[in-house]
Amino acid sequence: MKLIIAFIQPEKLPDVKKELFDLEIFKMSVTNSLGCGQQKGYSESYRGVLHEVNLLKKVRLDIAVNDNFVKPTIKAIVKGARTGNIGDGKIFVLPLEECIRIRTGESGSSAIG
Repeated sequence: MKLIIAFIQPEKLPDVKKELFDLEIFKMSVTNSLGCGQQKGYSESYRGVLHEVNLLKKVRLDIAVNDNFVKPTIKAIVKGARTGNIGDGKIFVLPLEECIRIRTGESGSSAIG
């Protein structure tokens, strides 16, 4: 079992969800987040005062998958999120030690579904 964490552009979320749904991957958590990477933010002027904005809006996806779904999930996220520009995002894959479905008490890969 793996936990896939992806940080993507907010406007790419519908495209990523479509790609995941096409693979019948429906279970995910979505969170708004702020961060910066290689693009290092931008400057904007508000009422004549220059502001440095270095924390940009991103969306974080947390998806727990069984081992045979790792590669297809990553490919779907990349396909939906890629624009070819700096700031497209990052994907992290972490080992998932345990998963427990609260409703039934199932554990392990059957709890992921």
